[in-house]
Amino acid sequence: MSGPRAPDGARPWRVAAEEALYGAGGFYLRAGGPAAHFRTSVHASPLFAAAVARLLCRVDEALGRPGELAFVDMGAGHGELVGGVLDALPAEVAARTRAYAVELAARPSGLDHRIEWLTEPPRGITGLLFANEWLDNVPVEVVEVDAAGVVRLVLVREDGSELLGAAVGGEEAEWLGRWWPLDPEEGLRAEIGLPRDRAWAAAVAGVERGLAVAVDYAHLVGSRPPFGTLTGFREGREAAPVPDGSCDITAHVALDACALPGARLLTQREALRALGVTAGRPPLSLATTDPAAYVRALAGAGEAAELTAPGGLGDFGWLLQPVGIPDPLPHDSV
Repeated sequence: MSGPRAPDGARPWRVAAEEALYGAGGFYLRAGGPAAHFRTSVHASPLFAAAVARLLCRVDEALGRPGELAFVDMGAGHGELVGGVLDALPAEVAARTRAYAVELAARPSGLDHRIEWLTEPPRGITGLLFANEWLDNVPVEVVEVDAAGVVRLVLVREDGSELLGAAVGGEEAEWLGRWWPLDPEEGLRAEIGLPRDRAWAAAVAGVERGLAVAVDYAHLVGSRPPFGTLTGFREGREAAPVPDGSCDITAHVALDACALPGARLLTQREALRALGVTAGRPPLSLATTDPAAYVRALAGAGEAAELTAPGGLGDFGWLLQPVGIPDPLPHDSV
């Protein structure tokens, strides 16, 4: 994506972030990649990939165990999730699974040969498409209310300094009116999620039968943050968002706006518990009968606690979009 610059080099945030993240030499395409700059549920514990593998098995059952079962990992990074899912699947299911990693960066060396590396999601799949912390990195416009109560685009220079641009109109104003209405109070901000809505709809359209899941830090209409959520991450720490390619640039996702008919929203805590991830401590008696097993179980409980923690990863949103199958996570299981 490219766009006009103001005389002082300022551009709308969506254009600036797109170039900083995905342009030549951008944050997500440079050597080494972004892995050192943030940590997702995938990195927190192998329990996450194991839970996704169990979800894939449920989708497999709902599909009638097809001869070819697809698993698509959107925004795959270095392929950690798709590799973990393949390792966690029962042998019979793994033998039928066709695994795809969708990522703009180059294929990592040493990646499991069973994983197909793509820059665009495959079409017409039967199986599970899983997007863990993908939508938050789809760049969006940032807007702010000026002193007269007018909602305007926020422009940004390469050093991160900002100024206000043109008034928001058309479909962007319509999206704000429906999904993130702003009072005419100077300084209130929002992020316009239209590009994410469209990206998600396009990804779901590639699923012929099965399930699409988006997992991200999210907010819902009626409880949007008054000053938006735009931020950066550099070397594992939150930082000012600067569109120069040196840091990740992200914003929370309006998952309710992304949802298509038939979708369901729940928290990661609810979803993982329904998939068997619990933080219960092992019985102390196990420490006597099998000390090694007790230590492993205790470590697993700690990892499960992190994945489901209130105020942390457990509050992430899961958007489930069944396509031609029943919801594989029954309501009474969450």
